Formats: sequence, C-alpha cells, structure tokens
Amino acid sequence: MSNNPSLSNTKTIATLGMLTALAYAVMAMCKVIPPIGGFLSFDLKDTVMAIGGFLFGPAAAFAMAVLVPLIEFVTVSDTGWYGLLMNVIATSLFVCPAVYLYRRKHSTSAAVLGLGSGVLFLTVGMILWNYIITPLYFKMPREAVMDMMPMIIAFNLVKGFCNAALIMLLYPPVSSALRKAHLVAPSAYTATGGQKPKFNYVPTIVSAVVLVTAVLFLLSLLEII
Repeated sequence: MSNNPSLSNTKTIATLGMLTALAYAVMAMCKVIPPIGGFLSFDLKDTVMAIGGFLFGPAAAFAMAVLVPLIEFVTVSDTGWYGLLMNVIATSLFVCPAVYLYRRKHSTSAAVLGLGSGVLFLTVGMILWNYIITPLYFKMPREAVMDMMPMIIAFNLVKGFCNAALIMLLYPPVSSALRKAHLVAPSAYTATGGQKPKFNYVPTIVSAVVLVTAVLFLLSLLEII
C-alpha cells in the first residue's frame, strides 16, 4: 500500500463512502419488512456501519451513524425529525460501544464483548428514549408507551442480535477482501510478517445459531409464524 498520506486518506474516504452507500441500500431493502407495532422499523444497516467502524474506528462509525439516517430522512423516510433522531440514537448506541471495545484489542473475544455491549446499550438506551420521545411523536400518554415496552425491548434485542451475528459472520471475509484490494491497511499479523491465526469455527457456528434464532423471533413478532 502506498505511504502517500493523501492517497491513503483518499482511499479511506472512498471506502467509507462505499460502505455508507451500502448501508443505505441495505436500509432501503429492509423497507419491505413491515414495521412492528406500526412504528418499529427493522433493518440491518448497523451491520455495515459496525464493519466500517471495526476497520476505521469509532469516529468513522459515528459519522456513518449520522450520515445514513440523514440521507434516509431526506429521501425515503416518512417519520420526520422523530425518525431521524431515534435512528441516529439507536444506531450510535449499538455501533459505537461495539467499535470502541473491539478497537482497543483486535480479537474475537473483544468483538464478542463489544457487540454484546452494543446490544445491551441499544436495548436499555431505547427504553429511555422511547419513554421520552415516543409520546411526543404519537401524542399519547407515557402510560401507553410503558404498555408497549415489552414489545420495544423484544424488538431491540432481536435487531441487536441479528446485526451482531451478521457482523461476526461477515467481518472476516469483508475485511480480508478490502485489504486485498488495498483499500484498508494490512492487519497487524500481515504488517509484522507474523503467521496468520488459524480460523476458529466456534464464533461462526454460534453466530449462525444466534442469527437463525433472532430471525425466527422476528417472524414471530411479525406474526408470520
């Protein structure tokens, strides 16, 4: 890879732009999934943004977490400023803790810890934000929102675990492909001439089981099964 800083910055911006466009496309495709409870939109764009954050750091992840919902807001969203605000908050709650913990120590255990923390932050944080903002948007009493909390909690758990499992499954091949294309800096073992670590099947199998379980739970929330 070139040592020219401007070339490196150009590649980073181009790669982040590509990931931002991909996250938007994923969001658009997920629009076919009916909203749960009439207002909880399920999408998997957090998967793309977390992968971008794993590669480029928390600042890049947060920038994508703001930019993608903003583009959605001015193009296809029908929920106004409420949807934009809740979108940015929910994505940031999930992506930023996951990226921060993973970037401190690039390992499978750090990724699992980070993603688990992201699911926890998302689920707990959105209890508070739905309690504050949802009554203002729907012009309903807070007691009515509290009655919906079990559904909101279940929704965010399913969404969080779906995204977390997909990240664990997709990050290795995606990061490898981007490094081979010289769009991302070499990993630590490559840069130092070390031996590539052996592939661990356990995280892949566990992630696949979690993903299937979360999808089945989502189908039950949608009353399809």
